[in-house]
Amino acid sequence: MTSMSNPESSRTTPTARATMRDVAALAGVGIKTVSRVINGEPNVSDALTAKVRLATEQLNYQPDLHAGNLKRSDRKTRTIGLVVGSVANPFSGLVHRGVEDVAADRGVAVFASSLDDDPSRETRIVSEMLSRRVDALILTTVKQNQGYLIPEQQRGTVIVFVDRQPAGIDADSVVTNNAEAAAAATAHLIDHGHRSIAYLGDRVDLWTARERRRGYFEQLAAVGIPTSEAIAVDGLHDDQTSYEATMRLFSSGSAPTAIFAAQNLVTIGAVRALRQLGLQRKVAIVGFDDIPLGDLLEPAITVVSQQPYAIGRLAATRAFDRIDGVDSDFGLHVLPSVLVPRGSGEIRPEQ
Repeated sequence: MTSMSNPESSRTTPTARATMRDVAALAGVGIKTVSRVINGEPNVSDALTAKVRLATEQLNYQPDLHAGNLKRSDRKTRTIGLVVGSVANPFSGLVHRGVEDVAADRGVAVFASSLDDDPSRETRIVSEMLSRRVDALILTTVKQNQGYLIPEQQRGTVIVFVDRQPAGIDADSVVTNNAEAAAAATAHLIDHGHRSIAYLGDRVDLWTARERRRGYFEQLAAVGIPTSEAIAVDGLHDDQTSYEATMRLFSSGSAPTAIFAAQNLVTIGAVRALRQLGLQRKVAIVGFDDIPLGDLLEPAITVVSQQPYAIGRLAATRAFDRIDGVDSDFGLHVLPSVLVPRGSGEIRPEQ
């Protein structure tokens, strides 16, 4: 594990959360009017509703769903929020398990939700988590910038990012060595005689996909393979789009001799296509992250194996350290991956 601290991280004193009384004062209305607007009750004029909405935005006010139940002197809810990219991906499930195991040892409940890797869902789901006054938020990012979380961080909510580094905010994050691992996977195929290696990647708006793509291209350049001739297909977010892209590759006149599939669902789709085409013993493939039963196929699938459970545990540990008052610089924690040769990545190109 590599831990990198950010010496320029700002340490700010938590600021008080805006209350309903603050909103009422700014809007120039009564507290009951604010309550009616927030709860969507009728009999409030459009003009008053607009004033209240504007005040809530200016104060970054979040309704407190626990306001009547917080009896503990430290105002802690003994809950944390976990937001993962997609529950359809086994990687997210193992991150969830790692977080949950650490939280269970401390008697803390975990509220979990999935973004389905949809940027439009991130702000809404995060807002719903924060309205429950979770003591910490562990988040896989989808939006391009997470600066909108700075006010919440300044109020004292612990925020830790997993799998993808954030932008626009300083916070702890726990990730895999994506670019380095992708370069190692590409080098493995090159070492087994391949020069025509297709890259099948996820959406380039995702930080992980950009890092893996970077590692692939840098490794090609390092050994003198022209990157202008590289076969790179992006935007493959599940097994079906990967399957279709792989079928198209091998119906073209310039089919590759090897594939680097840079996401586990992408690997599944590519493997299914190769098997349908009868090419599973002729075309080499290395996948990023393991796939279910990948070691039982023939040939078994060579993969870059991440540590999603360890990522979840470390993220939760960092969150609880912050909750307990540890006041150190924010850090980037990089967990290593390992290349696991099983057969599919060791197939040599036909002469």
